[in-house]
Amino acid sequence: MKVNFYVEDMLFFRYIGCSTVAKTLYNTLRGLPGLEVTWKKYGNSADIVHYHTFGPFAGLNRRLSRGKKILTAHSTPRINMENIALARAVNKRYPHIYRRFDHIITISRPCHEEVTAMVPDMPVTLIPNGVDREFFHKDEENGAAFREDYGIPEERKVVLTVAQQTPRKGLYDFLALSRLCLDKTFVWIGGFPYGALSKDYHKIKMLKLRCGENVLFPGYIDDIVRPYSAADIFFMPSYAETFGLVILEALSCGLPVIARDIPEFREIYGDSILYFSDKREVTALIEDEKALERCAGGAREFSAKFDIRDVAAQHVRLYEELLE
Repeated sequence: MKVNFYVEDMLFFRYIGCSTVAKTLYNTLRGLPGLEVTWKKYGNSADIVHYHTFGPFAGLNRRLSRGKKILTAHSTPRINMENIALARAVNKRYPHIYRRFDHIITISRPCHEEVTAMVPDMPVTLIPNGVDREFFHKDEENGAAFREDYGIPEERKVVLTVAQQTPRKGLYDFLALSRLCLDKTFVWIGGFPYGALSKDYHKIKMLKLRCGENVLFPGYIDDIVRPYSAADIFFMPSYAETFGLVILEALSCGLPVIARDIPEFREIYGDSILYFSDKREVTALIEDEKALERCAGGAREFSAKFDIRDVAAQHVRLYEELLE
């Protein structure tokens, strides 16, 4: 079976979640017998063409490809709100775009329900995201190097967030929390993949210039395991997600996770992480050493439920079904 992967991962787009998922799945499938897997080939003779974005380049590839065309719905209208400018205009195009594919893969129950309600006539299969647990694991040496690079003392607690810098990801809450917990260092990894089209782009750039000395914005980092290994707590204040892959990466690295109490996270992560609804609850959880230790103790084990090898096997079964 020939499978071609396509994702628009140019420039800063290579750091967003759909690019990470696509590359991880691609690398895992390449090692399986009976599969010939290619990356971003145009007009080839692949049996399956698996798309992880649907921009102009993906659209051109789709028109030139002859195999069964699958789209993983990493992006849905719900998560565009408070994430990109002109979200309402963009969201109107989703049903038309989805129907251009032969099959849709959803990545969580809330994502599945949103997609099936939007395009009830489309065939849809739910397959969650996976994590490469061999890659995402705590590395003390790399963690120490990250702290040294950014001047963070060994004894100082680090609260880490990995996300796009947008209101939807909870950036304003991150900054507010940093002002309440001045004895901790807050690190936000990520940037503006959509540039000036990101929601509140100019406002956020100004706020970053005025934030406290205990806040760091390193931007994009190629070796993401370094900040995960340097952190003591992973904080995810996002208001809406289709999955929340960074939480899974943090758990695989053995970090306790404090996340906003939203249905997506409850459905996927259950009792493996800690939840908050307001600033008071977050500040209490950050100081609750017993709860954090309990969460960290089961973090790595929980991530095994989403091992990329098992997720890859689910994809292969779907590919085979579509070709029967």
